[in-house]
Amino acid sequence: MPESQARRPYRIVLADDHADILEEVRCLLAPDFDVVRAVKEGLALIDAAAELRPDAVICDIYMPGPNGIECGVQILQRRFCDAVILLSMYNQPHLVSKAIEEGIRGYVLKEDAGAELTAAIYAVVAGRQYLSHGVRRPVSATP
Repeated sequence: MPESQARRPYRIVLADDHADILEEVRCLLAPDFDVVRAVKEGLALIDAAAELRPDAVICDIYMPGPNGIECGVQILQRRFCDAVILLSMYNQPHLVSKAIEEGIRGYVLKEDAGAELTAAIYAVVAGRQYLSHGVRRPVSATP
Protein backbone atom coordinates (compact mmCIF):
# COMPACT_ATOMS: atom_id res chain seq x y z
CA MET A 1 0.00 0.00 0.00
CA PRO A 2 1.44 3.42 -0.88
CA GLU A 3 2.47 5.49 2.11
CA SER A 4 -0.15 8.15 1.29
CA GLN A 5 -2.87 5.49 1.64
CA ALA A 6 -1.44 3.93 4.80
CA ARG A 7 -3.68 4.24 7.82
CA ARG A 8 -2.22 6.35 10.58
CA PRO A 9 -1.74 4.59 13.91
CA TYR A 10 -4.39 5.24 16.52
CA ARG A 11 -3.46 7.97 18.98
CA ILE A 12 -3.60 6.81 22.60
CA VAL A 13 -3.60 8.62 25.96
CA LEU A 14 -2.59 6.49 28.96
CA ALA A 15 -3.22 7.06 32.66
CA ASP A 16 -1.93 5.11 35.63
CA ASP A 17 -0.48 6.34 38.91
CA HIS A 18 2.41 3.86 38.69
CA ALA A 19 5.25 5.01 36.44
CA ASP A 20 6.43 1.44 35.79
CA ILE A 21 2.99 0.42 34.50
CA LEU A 22 2.83 3.48 32.24
CA GLU A 23 6.20 2.59 30.75
CA GLU A 24 5.31 -1.09 30.29
CA VAL A 25 2.05 -0.23 28.54
CA ARG A 26 3.75 2.42 26.40
CA CYS A 27 6.35 -0.16 25.28
CA LEU A 28 3.65 -2.76 24.64
CA LEU A 29 1.69 -0.37 22.41
CA ALA A 30 4.59 1.42 20.69
CA PRO A 31 4.87 -0.93 17.70
CA ASP A 32 1.23 -0.42 16.64
CA PHE A 33 -0.01 2.82 18.21
CA ASP A 34 1.05 6.40 18.85
CA VAL A 35 1.03 7.01 22.61
CA VAL A 36 0.62 10.79 22.60
CA ARG A 37 0.56 11.30 26.37
CA ALA A 38 0.96 9.33 29.59
CA VAL A 39 -0.29 10.85 32.85
CA LYS A 40 -0.47 9.78 36.49
CA GLU A 41 -3.78 11.21 37.73
CA GLY A 42 -7.38 11.76 36.74
CA LEU A 43 -7.50 15.52 36.17
CA ALA A 44 -4.42 15.33 33.95
CA LEU A 45 -6.14 12.56 31.97
CA ILE A 46 -9.25 14.64 31.35
CA ASP A 47 -7.08 17.62 30.35
CA ALA A 48 -5.00 15.47 27.97
CA ALA A 49 -8.12 14.00 26.36
CA ALA A 50 -9.60 17.49 25.93
CA GLU A 51 -6.41 18.83 24.36
CA LEU A 52 -5.40 15.89 22.18
CA ARG A 53 -8.73 14.25 21.21
CA PRO A 54 -7.15 10.78 21.03
CA ASP A 55 -8.62 7.75 19.31
CA ALA A 56 -8.57 5.84 22.62
CA VAL A 57 -7.99 6.46 26.31
CA ILE A 58 -6.60 3.68 28.49
CA CYS A 59 -6.68 4.24 32.22
CA ASP A 60 -6.39 2.57 35.57
CA ILE A 61 -9.48 2.53 37.78
CA TYR A 62 -7.85 3.72 40.99
CA MET A 63 -5.61 6.78 40.69
CA PRO A 64 -5.42 10.22 42.34
CA GLY A 65 -8.16 12.67 41.48
CA PRO A 66 -11.20 11.38 39.68
CA ASN A 67 -10.94 7.60 39.32
CA GLY A 68 -10.84 5.89 35.94
CA ILE A 69 -14.60 5.36 35.74
CA GLU A 70 -15.30 8.99 36.66
CA CYS A 71 -12.73 10.16 34.11
CA GLY A 72 -14.19 7.87 31.47
CA VAL A 73 -17.67 9.27 32.05
CA GLN A 74 -16.45 12.87 31.72
CA ILE A 75 -14.40 12.09 28.62
CA LEU A 76 -17.34 10.34 26.97
CA GLN A 77 -19.92 12.96 27.95
CA ARG A 78 -17.72 15.80 26.71
CA ARG A 79 -16.95 13.83 23.53
CA PHE A 80 -13.18 14.15 23.93
CA CYS A 81 -12.91 10.49 22.92
CA ASP A 82 -15.43 7.71 22.26
CA ALA A 83 -13.16 4.79 23.14
CA VAL A 84 -12.33 4.37 26.83
CA ILE A 85 -10.67 1.23 28.15
CA LEU A 86 -10.10 0.51 31.82
CA LEU A 87 -6.87 -1.35 32.52
CA SER A 88 -7.18 -2.80 36.00
CA MET A 89 -5.84 -5.39 38.38
CA TYR A 90 -9.32 -5.61 39.93
CA ASN A 91 -11.38 -8.50 38.64
CA GLN A 92 -14.61 -7.60 40.39
CA PRO A 93 -18.00 -7.87 38.66
CA HIS A 94 -19.37 -4.73 40.35
CA LEU A 95 -16.57 -2.63 38.82
CA VAL A 96 -17.15 -4.14 35.39
CA SER A 97 -20.90 -3.52 35.74
CA LYS A 98 -20.37 0.09 36.80
CA ALA A 99 -18.04 0.72 33.86
CA ILE A 100 -20.48 -0.79 31.35
CA GLU A 101 -23.43 1.11 32.86
CA GLU A 102 -21.47 4.34 32.39
CA GLY A 103 -20.77 3.65 28.70
CA ILE A 104 -17.19 2.43 29.01
CA ARG A 105 -16.80 -0.37 26.48
CA GLY A 106 -13.39 -1.80 27.40
CA TYR A 107 -12.20 -3.58 30.54
CA VAL A 108 -8.82 -5.32 30.40
CA LEU A 109 -7.08 -6.95 33.31
CA LYS A 110 -3.47 -5.83 33.72
CA GLU A 111 -2.40 -9.48 33.80
CA ASP A 112 -4.01 -9.94 30.35
CA ALA A 113 -2.71 -6.71 28.80
CA GLY A 114 0.14 -8.34 26.85
CA ALA A 115 -2.21 -10.74 25.10
CA GLU A 116 -5.36 -8.63 24.84
CA LEU A 117 -4.83 -4.86 24.97
CA THR A 118 -4.21 -4.42 21.25
CA ALA A 119 -7.37 -6.36 20.37
CA ALA A 120 -9.30 -4.34 22.96
CA ILE A 121 -8.20 -1.05 21.39
CA TYR A 122 -9.26 -2.11 17.91
CA ALA A 123 -12.62 -3.41 19.19
CA VAL A 124 -13.48 -0.38 21.31
CA VAL A 125 -12.42 2.15 18.67
CA ALA A 126 -14.70 0.27 16.25
CA GLY A 127 -17.60 0.71 18.68
CA ARG A 128 -17.66 -2.80 20.13
CA GLN A 129 -17.36 -3.90 23.74
CA TYR A 130 -14.25 -5.75 24.89
CA LEU A 131 -13.87 -7.54 28.21
CA SER A 132 -10.73 -9.52 29.04
CA HIS A 133 -11.23 -13.25 28.78
CA GLY A 134 -10.36 -13.53 32.47
CA VAL A 135 -12.88 -10.93 33.64
CA ARG A 136 -15.59 -12.21 35.94
CA ARG A 137 -18.48 -10.90 33.93
CA PRO A 138 -21.52 -9.32 35.49
CA VAL A 139 -24.81 -11.01 34.65
CA SER A 140 -25.89 -8.10 32.40
CA ALA A 141 -22.62 -7.90 30.39
CA THR A 142 -22.40 -9.29 26.89
CA PRO A 143 -19.10 -10.11 25.19
